[in-house]
Amino acid sequence: MVQTIKLNCYKFQIHSKYHEPNNFANRLIKWLFFEPNKWYIRLMQYNWELPTWPNFTFSTREIEHQLYDFAQETGEVNALLKLLPEDVGREALLETILSEAIKTSEIEGEFLSRKDVMSSIKNNLGLNKTPDIIKDKRASGIANLMIDVRNTFSDVLSNETLWNWHNYLFGESKHIAAGAWRKSDDPMQVVSGSFGKEEVHFEAPPSARVVGEMKAFITWFNETKPFGPKEIKDPLIRAAIAHLYFETIHPFEDGNGRIGRAIAEKAISQTLGRPVMLSLSKTIEGNRSAYYQALKVAQRSNEITEWLKFFVTVALQAQFDAKKMIDFTLNKIKVFDLFKEKLNHRQKKVLHKMYSFGVDGFEGGMTAKKYISITKTSKATATRDLQELESLGILAAFGGGRNIHYKIKES
Repeated sequence: MVQTIKLNCYKFQIHSKYHEPNNFANRLIKWLFFEPNKWYIRLMQYNWELPTWPNFTFSTREIEHQLYDFAQETGEVNALLKLLPEDVGREALLETILSEAIKTSEIEGEFLSRKDVMSSIKNNLGLNKTPDIIKDKRASGIANLMIDVRNTFSDVLSNETLWNWHNYLFGESKHIAAGAWRKSDDPMQVVSGSFGKEEVHFEAPPSARVVGEMKAFITWFNETKPFGPKEIKDPLIRAAIAHLYFETIHPFEDGNGRIGRAIAEKAISQTLGRPVMLSLSKTIEGNRSAYYQALKVAQRSNEITEWLKFFVTVALQAQFDAKKMIDFTLNKIKVFDLFKEKLNHRQKKVLHKMYSFGVDGFEGGMTAKKYISITKTSKATATRDLQELESLGILAAFGGGRNIHYKIKES
């Protein structure tokens, strides 16, 4: 008798001495192929297990033009900010920091109040005459992290810096060891899927190796800064390697993604010699699956050309988005200045609400029903107010009939 197991077009035939099914062999095949995640992890070597770790190799031949474009774009954004009125520049900066704080949290499945995060940012920058009370400690924590990354961009990286950032995120947590490297003997795995159907995307080095790995990482980061003994002159190359290197070590129990993206921002700013005006996380959050897939592939080898191509594309798009943010902020200030005598208090309230959602806009657009909810006015008044805003060229209508929606009109 012959027993046949068919899987993905491969046929395995097991013969026994007595022409009966070989149970041991069958169990072996089931173990190998019907527990694919466990088998895969057992046989797969990750980048940190390879003898070349952490000596990354790559080619920039296919991304030279993008590296040049980024240098051009970031230079233009910096020049534009210097030409803008102080209030416009400050508003654009606040929106960029807010966007990074919100999106870096959303990537990790944490959804924070825009109002709380913005209030926390303003508190931190001393822009609120009387500091707002923030009940959500997660909002104040991520805001503190964002501000500290910008304020200390030129400082050397240290254990204390990273522990402090981690404390911002988890200082109030009862379940996470805040401000400390992980120590558990359990494997640190990046997993997706429901219970019993988990897919392991990556397994980090054992906790026993974290202290040594982080010492090597921090030394590398500081030696590759401007005028360092191993200087990496291009900000995106350095940031891409720094992010991948840190994410591979995964030194904390939680928060590695947020801190890893903060490290990438620090690397760009430090290499440029000024705080960068962009939100990497906003671009990444727009296609999280591509981000996770790029990391997954990159953590299989120390040849990282494909990872650099992905990261550089993300950073360049983030810089394009930063220019849009500046235009959006400039348009917002112009609208309130130009039409301040023509707008009633209801229209001003609604416009402030719509502009508070940034370039992405008010979800689903503004409708008469939402207008009524915000202003507590009648349907007739809401319809009239919205039509007036459209006639002034502030809002643009889309949809039709009873489903008319309004969005901020692009300048």
